[in-house]
Amino acid sequence: MEAKKYKTFKEFYPFYLSQHANKTNRILHFIGTLFVILLLLASIFSHQHRLAYFIPLMGYGFAWVGHFFFEKNKPATFTYPLWSLLADFLMFYHILSGQISKKMDLIEKP
Repeated sequence: MEAKKYKTFKEFYPFYLSQHANKTNRILHFIGTLFVILLLLASIFSHQHRLAYFIPLMGYGFAWVGHFFFEKNKPATFTYPLWSLLADFLMFYHILSGQISKKMDLIEKP
C-alpha cells in the first residue's frame, strides 16, 4: 500500500496527529522536543557546540521509543522528514498551550 502524498502542511498535520493518538507517545515527543530546544540553547549560549551532537539523539530517541513501543507504528519522519519536524514543533506548541485535546478531537478516527 502506497503512502498518501500530502500537498500541503495543512493536509499533513491531521495525518501526523493521527500517528500520535497514544498519549504516552505524545508525552515522549514533548520531552524529546524540549530536550532538543534546551540542548540547542545550551550549545549556543555556552559556546559548547559539541552539545548539538546530542540533538538528534534526544529528538529521535524519545520519539522512536514512543512509536515503536507505545503507538506501534512507523514514524512519519521516515516518509515526510521536513513536515514531520515542523509538525513535531507544532504539536509541542499545542501540548504546551493546552490545545492538543481539541486538535486530537478534530482528526479522523480509523
